[in-house]
Amino acid sequence: MNKGISKISAIDLFCGVGGLTNGLKKAGIPVMAGIDQDTTCEYAYEENNKADFIGEDVTNISGSSLLANYWKDTDIKILVGCAPCQPFSSHSNKIKEEDKVQDKKWNLLLEFLRIAEETQPQIISMENVPNLSNKEVFREFVERLRENSYFVKYQNVYCPDYGIPQKRRRLVLLASKFGEIDLVEKTCKPENYRTTKDAIGSLPKLKNGEKSASDPLHYTSQLTDINLLRIRASKPKGTWLDWDEELRLPCHRKASGKTYNSVYGRMSWDEPAPTITTQFYNFGTGRFGHPEQDRALTIREAAILQTFPKDYKFQQDNDDISIKRIAIHIGNAVPVELGNVIGQSIKSHLENNGL
Repeated sequence: MNKGISKISAIDLFCGVGGLTNGLKKAGIPVMAGIDQDTTCEYAYEENNKADFIGEDVTNISGSSLLANYWKDTDIKILVGCAPCQPFSSHSNKIKEEDKVQDKKWNLLLEFLRIAEETQPQIISMENVPNLSNKEVFREFVERLRENSYFVKYQNVYCPDYGIPQKRRRLVLLASKFGEIDLVEKTCKPENYRTTKDAIGSLPKLKNGEKSASDPLHYTSQLTDINLLRIRASKPKGTWLDWDEELRLPCHRKASGKTYNSVYGRMSWDEPAPTITTQFYNFGTGRFGHPEQDRALTIREAAILQTFPKDYKFQQDNDDISIKRIAIHIGNAVPVELGNVIGQSIKSHLENNGL
């Protein structure tokens, strides 16, 4: 970096427990603060990232306060974030557009835009679900950034292309005041994608409902007796069609149920894991059955598949473990390695512009 630049720093909107922040820091970009109204994320965010956690609804945050408290002496400001994606996801496609507009989350992208316009950071990155790019709110977001003199580039990213062992697809937007900005080149091809076995194959084996003595987060919820029979009848890459008739649910006998082949499924060792959601600990909500052990994923396995470092602390040592709460934190997070890719892209862009 040019020695004339005294300070480069980022602020992370909708930061959660800090997946994106941690990735940026790994790439060498200092992060001053993260903002999220879910204050249960505060400990993990601050403990792992040594940055301030601002527990506020972003609608209550002013650009002037960020400039005064975090960017007062910053030469290059970087604003990043991932607005809650539920309104934009494929699961919500059946909801009428006019009903979604009434959802407060639907307008959070415009709050991101408001803060960008009030602070005028030199670099912006926004990460979200691919479906967002088809929405009017996203087109407005891009157009107004361009009106504010940003060069804007966005693309759908398949996470295994960057060494992330998860079939997650995300929309990544980069915008810069300095000129065209691109993501760094892909690092992997299908023949060398990082697999589920590469990521979690060496972890200690666990029985259904068992907790590791050496790692309190290597722990999963207890399956019911019927679900234990179902997972024993399940094969990697298989479906509930592999089960005997008496194990099938009533919905499986309906025409509409036949399309949900991934629920109650086992993962496969030889390919990246499915997208990790906030329900990864529940065998019945997706292909979250362990490839060979008769149980769903543990918290630790999901965290690794989201590329969190193994020493990332999700709660204080003496706290009781809440699978549901930590699962929400992990499932909602930007994979740390995707944050690293975004950070590397920003650093490369600044260097290419002599900054």
